[in-house]
Amino acid sequence: MTNQLEQVLQNIQQRRQFVLTSHARPDGDAVGSVLALAEILRAMGKSVEVVLSDHVPVIYRPLPFAETIIHASHVNGKYEAAIILECDSVQRTRLQGLEHHFLINIDHHTSFKTFADVNWIDPTASATAEMVFRLATVAGVKITPQIATCLYAAVLTDTGSFSYTTTTARTFELAKQLTEFGADPARIAQSVYFANPAAKMHLLGAALSSLRQEGPMNWMVVTRHDMERCGALEEDCEGLVNYALSVAGVEVAVFFRELPDGRVRVSVRSKGAVNVAQVAQMFGGGGHECASGFAMDGPVAATAERVLALLRDRLPNAS
Repeated sequence: MTNQLEQVLQNIQQRRQFVLTSHARPDGDAVGSVLALAEILRAMGKSVEVVLSDHVPVIYRPLPFAETIIHASHVNGKYEAAIILECDSVQRTRLQGLEHHFLINIDHHTSFKTFADVNWIDPTASATAEMVFRLATVAGVKITPQIATCLYAAVLTDTGSFSYTTTTARTFELAKQLTEFGADPARIAQSVYFANPAAKMHLLGAALSSLRQEGPMNWMVVTRHDMERCGALEEDCEGLVNYALSVAGVEVAVFFRELPDGRVRVSVRSKGAVNVAQVAQMFGGGGHECASGFAMDGPVAATAERVLALLRDRLPNAS
């Protein structure tokens, strides 16, 4: 890991103009990590732009520098390198033009792929933000309160509020350090968890009304009609699957969402008994051992049948 980090830092030092990005439908780790790294690179005297294919979700817009993120479908050729964070392929960014640049890949997912010119992968990290913090430390960059805030939000959300199995003593030590550097845990938590739009709450009601349980497995479904009726956006679906997982005795939860084109997006969560990243990879997706996702052809009923059958075989005591 040290050699990979040094290689990343060396390639950053050799260049001046960068574009930073992450996966489509950015989550807290994606947004927090790109924002923090952008400021770290600027502190190193670099020219940086952050470009995402999708808009920043409402709950992450209060983060420092969030307004500087460019929403676009492509990047131009003026950059000397592109740094892709928390993403296992160029295609997952949904950005055109990245393939023409020197690529640096920084990721912590167990479903990682070494697709870039330089790859720094650490599946033991609780979040990509943890790796960004280590890069800043090695580079000798001062962690400002703004950078600390972005990194703390990233770690908080990508560990499921410090509840996933990736959470270790190292994670809490990082949270402690970020707090000492100026991150405000209470304020960040309030922005992330207590500032949801009403549409998301209506959508949650629709999802919960579809909740089904089969032994240690729960699942929920949201249709296109549900999304339209609630006035919900794609970002409003984030985190809904966790409500299905929160039921006592449930080890795995699945959230099926019907997309406008008829395909189905599937979010899978586990309390640790099942490695859902392996399941997601079987359908062309990926993620964490306890939190993964993918998309596949519909209809919803057929998709659910295939996914649930596979999960049944992987649950403890499955025959």
